[in-house]
Amino acid sequence: MPFPSSRSAGSLLACVLLLALVPALTGCNQPSELPDTQIAGLMIDGDLDEISGIAASRREDGVLWAIDDSGKPANLYAISHRGGRLATFRIEGIKKTDWEDIAGFELDGKPYLLIADTGDNGGIRKTLSLHVVEEPQDIKAGGILKPAWSIQFRWPDGARDCEAVAVDAERNQILLITKKRQPPQLYTLPLRATDNKKAPKTLTARLAGTLAGVPQAKANERRDNPAMARLRSQVTAAGINPQRDAIAVMTYANLLVYPREANDSWAQAVARPPLVVPMTLLPQPEAVAFSRGGKGIYATGEFSPAPILFLPYHREVP
Repeated sequence: MPFPSSRSAGSLLACVLLLALVPALTGCNQPSELPDTQIAGLMIDGDLDEISGIAASRREDGVLWAIDDSGKPANLYAISHRGGRLATFRIEGIKKTDWEDIAGFELDGKPYLLIADTGDNGGIRKTLSLHVVEEPQDIKAGGILKPAWSIQFRWPDGARDCEAVAVDAERNQILLITKKRQPPQLYTLPLRATDNKKAPKTLTARLAGTLAGVPQAKANERRDNPAMARLRSQVTAAGINPQRDAIAVMTYANLLVYPREANDSWAQAVARPPLVVPMTLLPQPEAVAFSRGGKGIYATGEFSPAPILFLPYHREVP
């Protein structure tokens, strides 16, 4: 979704100033579990000025997969964690409406990427799409990819916007978090549909719960800038740790990390208060992903030039 921001020379200057301020901002307002927010890289590629989702490669450290918003070709980009483009892959045989997130996962020993065509700013889409592609073996080759499978689905009770999707392959589960409703709602879908020939071609997402502890705008913010105040708590991205012990959820103002205990469902995990990290360095946070090994979290935004942040993540297991 477009966010009120400038892409003028003033924006470039602001980004440069933010980079200069990193030493002063590092560690400010951070919980002990997520110390030292770092600038990993900077994206200045003109084709990557509307990144709406990222996922870490399961094949190679330091490589991120990225997608962009509506209005552009159905491309999947491989980028380094420094921000440089490594390759471009075109997804063939699908219609792109509004891509909003991407999730990486492994299934039967193979790494896959799920692309979520779930954006619906106007609340008018009757059905939405999820496309799964196998992660290319030669990441830097570029070329054409075809979906391994696609999922068509609808919401059970009317249209809603969704920009945050994650996958728990071990539970055969896709998680979808709504954007504008407060508290945000968590829905689920099966990752692989049943082989039953009588199963519907269009699945219906199931409401599983709501997210606790999403920071809301303060009274003075609602008074001084109501439009911006409404945006700050809206969810824009999500990603599950490869160890499946946490889910990261991005809003326009904060990164929220919900730890999950071994026997918990994801609905139980997000029903408890999260760790909250202010996204001071990202004017428009739209993408988040755990690293390949789960030892950190990458985050970036939908503007240009866009810094790629890295937050080391380590969870003590009792």
